[in-house]
Amino acid sequence: MLRLAAAVILGCITGTILFLIVAMGIGVVNDKMGMQIPVNLLIAENIFSAILLVVFILICIAGFCWQVWNTPSSDKDL
Repeated sequence: MLRLAAAVILGCITGTILFLIVAMGIGVVNDKMGMQIPVNLLIAENIFSAILLVVFILICIAGFCWQVWNTPSSDKDL
């Protein structure tokens, strides 16, 4: 149970960091190319950014939970 909780917490942190990296990358492309891609770091003002953030977090949580479920726990005594 503790491993699953750690996977959820790590998924939230990793998803947020990935969103920030992607949003900054899209922002650089917007500035250089003059494109109007509606992704920025203003999550409260832009629904597309909020949806993208939630998608990244859910994908990361699912990935880490899948990793926890498929990796056997170690039963070593310390």
